[in-house]
Amino acid sequence: MHTRFPRAESREFDAAHFRQALSQFATGVTVITTRLADGTLLGLTASSFNSVSLDPPLVLWSLGTKANSLPVFSGNSHYVINILGAEQAGLAQQFASKMEDRFEGVNYSLSRTGQPVLDGVSAWFECHNRSQYPEGDHVIFVGEVEHCEVTPQPALVFHNGGFIKTGES
Repeated sequence: MHTRFPRAESREFDAAHFRQALSQFATGVTVITTRLADGTLLGLTASSFNSVSLDPPLVLWSLGTKANSLPVFSGNSHYVINILGAEQAGLAQQFASKMEDRFEGVNYSLSRTGQPVLDGVSAWFECHNRSQYPEGDHVIFVGEVEHCEVTPQPALVFHNGGFIKTGES
């Protein structure tokens, strides 16, 4: 069932105020990775990650419609969601940068489908690219988890425009 209602009549705030309000919600930090057909690796930092369903195992994340990587993530059959640990703020910044090769100096292994899994993450989810939903200025990706691993550790969290570390896990 997919229900769409009309847009809200009006709003009494601007985009900057909305962004500031959203910054008060602490989120985990992920790096979404995939590999192109020619072997090129692609990754980006995202805090828009959430669980959807246990049966089947589904997760979601979103990507801006203006992102250069949108055609790759839309077209690839698989990707990996890497959940960063407290000591991996540098990775979050690197994968959020405009660097041409964001994997430069990054240690990783390949999943069973050949997708990059970053070393040292607290968890990772290898996902089949199940569905995509354009909404506003983003596309919501729903991935069906085919494999996941976990290494419990303190978390890296994004809050109020910056990274913070949680306590012991």
